[in-house]
Amino acid sequence: MPKYLVQASYTAEGTKGLLAEGGTGRREAVETVLRSCGGTLDWMYFAFGENDLYLVADMPDDVSMAATALTVHATGAVQSKVVPLLSVEDIDAATRKSVEFRAPGD
Repeated sequence: MPKYLVQASYTAEGTKGLLAEGGTGRREAVETVLRSCGGTLDWMYFAFGENDLYLVADMPDDVSMAATALTVHATGAVQSKVVPLLSVEDIDAATRKSVEFRAPGD
């Protein structure tokens, strides 16, 4: 199943919700939304700095991840960035793929 890294930041309203229900409550909400699209939570950590939250999700496909992200963004409580993750084996397969390319000016 494809993996995705999600980097998220809470808005002021989202932070109020986090304060009210705590980290455990948010983890349960994340597990529920992922499960509703056939996914699972691999890991989740809160952080200081540019982003408030990092998580890795296993999802059946890009469409399921997009549906999840759109639904979450529509609440206005969180802004996030989703990064598809590639396994070592995926990169091995990519290095064996024949690609025809010409650099600009060559």
